[in-house]
Amino acid sequence: MSREILLLVDALASEKNVGREVVFSALEMALASATKKKFNDEEIDVRVEIDRHNGQYQSFRRWTVVDAEALEFEDRELSLEDARERDPRAELGGVIEEPMEAVEFGRIGAQAAKQVILQKIRDAEREQVLNDFLQRRESLITGTIKRIERGNAIVECGKLEAVLPRDQMIPKENLRVGDRVKACLLRIDRLGRGPQLILSRTSRDFLVKLFEQEVPEIDDGMLEIKEAARDPGMRAKMAVKSNDPRLDPQGTCIGVRGSRVQTVTQELAGERIDIVLWSPDPAQFVINALSPAEVSRIMVDEDSHTMDVVVEEEQLALAIGRGGQNVKLAAELTGWNLNILTVAEAEEKHLEEDAKLRDHFMQHLGVDEDIATTLVQEGFATLEEVAYVPISEMLEIDGFDEALVNELRSRARDAILTLAIASEEKVEDVADDLKSMEGLDSELVRKLAENGVTTRDDLADLAVDDLVDMTGMEADAARALIMKAREHWFN
Repeated sequence: MSREILLLVDALASEKNVGREVVFSALEMALASATKKKFNDEEIDVRVEIDRHNGQYQSFRRWTVVDAEALEFEDRELSLEDARERDPRAELGGVIEEPMEAVEFGRIGAQAAKQVILQKIRDAEREQVLNDFLQRRESLITGTIKRIERGNAIVECGKLEAVLPRDQMIPKENLRVGDRVKACLLRIDRLGRGPQLILSRTSRDFLVKLFEQEVPEIDDGMLEIKEAARDPGMRAKMAVKSNDPRLDPQGTCIGVRGSRVQTVTQELAGERIDIVLWSPDPAQFVINALSPAEVSRIMVDEDSHTMDVVVEEEQLALAIGRGGQNVKLAAELTGWNLNILTVAEAEEKHLEEDAKLRDHFMQHLGVDEDIATTLVQEGFATLEEVAYVPISEMLEIDGFDEALVNELRSRARDAILTLAIASEEKVEDVADDLKSMEGLDSELVRKLAENGVTTRDDLADLAVDDLVDMTGMEADAARALIMKAREHWFN
């Protein structure tokens, strides 16, 4: 019988092209399953060990050592006290084993053993095929739709089957059984049935890989795709950079008479693709990304990672795009929050900000409107700048003498100290339920306190726009913070 086991292992390993260890492991599982059935107890834990050299095998019953209070399954668990009566070296979490009568190999329930062995081998085969596929590092997967299950397409890719979920298909495209499709690998799900390839036709990577396939200059390193953003099936933007000064990156990606970009567009169900020049200068990159709209000027706010983009009235619709599509893709491509303004709106906003800053200086420096206006016009935006900018720079301002400059610097420092003390006093008034709330740091607490938000309920009552204005945080983060503050209402 031992010789039969070794012959079976060698035959299955050769036939299925898997390692002998895989077959040995499958046989051990089959024998363990048969042993449980022989003793009519599926709850016990059984281990079978086959000698890899002579084919002889032994069976062991196993118990896991647990704390007496945690004992739930008496058929396969032992308390530490009982375990140490059998083995003084037993420890919590360890295993106690005792030999038990082994079933005869010829009397195993044939079907049960066969199923366990074949399933184990199938899993090993699938893993091997998957590893071979991953080692090839294929950029794109091409396959045939074998069937549709609950809206998801099952794609046959050589020896592999992959899933193209409904939400990863390009909207409005109608895929049918038998269609040839391209997609990129989104992820690998390792489920109970083995590893499962999940594909995508909507990800930015799919767009990038299609261009890498169409444009050999990318593979040669002469051209580089820096960023990409998509509204699947509708429009996309892709930023490119040339590593060869003789090469036009946009023209290279577009191809002769648009041949290259048209090939990609057809694969993406007519998705319109804007190819823009990447720039290391964020403002220039935003200008390029908003193409075909023409930008008049840009104001950059590093603190809030926001840019106000000013366009002429006739360019407004083009800059925003249908349903905000153009500005949304440009923001995603560049990573900046973008506000599109007309020249008139920008001028109005500029005047409002200047007036607010002028009032701020008049209030905290105790100066008249003329001096406050001069400070604003000279580019001073904070009390800190007035207090600590070099005296020589301030003396260059028309009408400012040394006495006035020293007085302004002194008043600015006093005002900064006064405001800091007032801010600390406000923070002291903040309720503990707000201070201890997850997601809030001391700086956010201070900003909220300065705006009269001192309790968790105060924060929960805010609108998203109000919180953004108070703190300068992004809308998504503000929305999440408000929902966090509201949790106790529902609990």
